[in-house]
Amino acid sequence: MTETGQFLFFTSCLYIIIYPLIISVVVALPTKAEGYDLRPGAAGAPFKIALFADLHFGEAESTDWGPLQDVNSTRVMSSVLDHETPEFVIYLGDVITANNILIRNASLYWDQAISPTRARGIPWASVFGNHDDAAFEWPIEWFSAPGIPKIHCPVANSSCSGKEDCSFQGTQRLELMKNEIELNMLSHSRYGPKGLWPSVSNYVLQVLSSEDPKSAVAFLYFLDSGGGSYPEVISSAQAEWFRLKALEINPDSSVPEIIFWHIPSRAYEKVAPKFGIHKPCVGSLNEEQVAPQEAEMGMMKLLAKRKSAKAIFVGHNHGLDWCCPHKELWLCFARHTGYGGYGNWDRGARIVEITQKPFSVKSWIRMEDGNVHSEVVLSP
Repeated sequence: MTETGQFLFFTSCLYIIIYPLIISVVVALPTKAEGYDLRPGAAGAPFKIALFADLHFGEAESTDWGPLQDVNSTRVMSSVLDHETPEFVIYLGDVITANNILIRNASLYWDQAISPTRARGIPWASVFGNHDDAAFEWPIEWFSAPGIPKIHCPVANSSCSGKEDCSFQGTQRLELMKNEIELNMLSHSRYGPKGLWPSVSNYVLQVLSSEDPKSAVAFLYFLDSGGGSYPEVISSAQAEWFRLKALEINPDSSVPEIIFWHIPSRAYEKVAPKFGIHKPCVGSLNEEQVAPQEAEMGMMKLLAKRKSAKAIFVGHNHGLDWCCPHKELWLCFARHTGYGGYGNWDRGARIVEITQKPFSVKSWIRMEDGNVHSEVVLSP
């Protein structure tokens, strides 16, 4: 049998093995207990969050420079965590570059990305970006000499024993989330309602008062803005889920709400600075145009009417890090944290700090070298 024949045989063999597994994940979502509340580290202390955006672990993994990017990204996260010592971390999408990952279980790279946070005992949550479950893209150069590189992709319980197995099929959103939740006690991520599928990672966490454990200081909403295996959009079903959930837990809009997703909405285009960054916007990078979601399905209209909605934080655009006001709330980009992905701008992370008395939301950017800039008060 030729090498090509061997490759095709073992790929099809893998497909037979993993297909039932994928189906079982879709129809039987594991659930995580409710009540994953967040609290400041000390009475009266602010609650600090670090946002890690666009890490792109696993990018160009078959090259010499690809794995080095992951090492550099780990260094950035470690520097930010050691300087800021946050109470919580949010992975704001594009944790991995799935379209470059050869092995079926991309969770191995996802696990590397969360390791600096986990090693420090800091809890975290994550949302999906457009690259996290993107289909594998075959590099054109692999079809010339010397051809497809030798790749070792062992699969447990494979009937194709004694051979090298590679499926090039990536890992679906549900499986990535399943592995993160089940293998990490510090993860506060959730699957979200089944009815919102294929959208995954739609959920809400509450920051509780250090003085009154039954009193919420803020609600943190996480939404999947799509991309990868389905269109880049927050659906009308997600907007309706948000409306009903907010009505349930915050009926009088008395508790502030902060929202996180990956791809900016079209409202970001409307407020984007034209030349440089000038007040009332605050930031240091305005090096590209906003790359928004494909359509607006009602989420922004809903948020604009809520006096409790204070700010939205997104990633996706590596060359933008500004915050600009939009009606009664702020629209903010994070800072490109990972060395993976496009652009050579200096790396860093956006920090969000919530103070209870008096209530305020402040933000700034902590760079890899320790410098701080772009401080802004988002809610007095």
